[in-house]
Amino acid sequence: MQSIKDKLNLDQLPQHVAIIMDGNGRWAKSRGEKRTFGHKNAIKAVREVVNACNEINIPYLTLYTFSSENWNRPNDEVNTLMSLISETLLLEAEEIFSKGLRMHVIGDIAKLPELVRDQMLRLVEITKNNTRGNLILALSYGSQDEILNAVKQISAKVKSGELQEDQITEKVFENHLYTKDFPPVDLLIRTSGEVRISNFLLWQIAYSELQFLEILWPDFGKEDFFKCIDDYQNKERRFGKTSEQLDENI
Repeated sequence: MQSIKDKLNLDQLPQHVAIIMDGNGRWAKSRGEKRTFGHKNAIKAVREVVNACNEINIPYLTLYTFSSENWNRPNDEVNTLMSLISETLLLEAEEIFSKGLRMHVIGDIAKLPELVRDQMLRLVEITKNNTRGNLILALSYGSQDEILNAVKQISAKVKSGELQEDQITEKVFENHLYTKDFPPVDLLIRTSGEVRISNFLLWQIAYSELQFLEILWPDFGKEDFFKCIDDYQNKERRFGKTSEQLDENI
């Protein structure tokens, strides 16, 4: 049976895919287990997506790993998530490096436990010269906080005279975001059937294609990912223009 991957147009791939990995808790509960069981079984789906991007050379993948709001969850779940992140970093570090991927982290990482923060920054450092692709983990991340921080930074520069008000452009604003070194998101995927953005990359997804899937994250695999790419390639991305204008530019 032909894989969906074989039908993809490799010249029309999204450059940046972002994923809201949702549904771990419901997946666990449907099996009579605690929510933390779902988080532990979500690692397989992460591997599947990372490998899928690597296979077809999608250069940027951002995973919503832990939101700024997730700190409000029960302490045992937060502690389990932090331990799981730490264990995963140790287990996956060699494979990430061997695949030639460069690791990045975005978010308020000062709030992370010291061990997790140190492991993350070490992996960022040892992969900094890798060029095969970019794996971006959004940890302790909230887009509204990110935007507010950018506004504060720009305001301080205007106040000090380093920047003039009429010099503030979209590009200047973007250069004060966590994602300043990455292209805009082309495709945003959310699993679990929920249809919302949950404070994730609000500026960066302005013209993204959005896909909301019923599948729960631990069940998500390569074929599901390639199906998302196939659906993406069947969309007409107009960026505010009409179809006729796009045809004129062909």
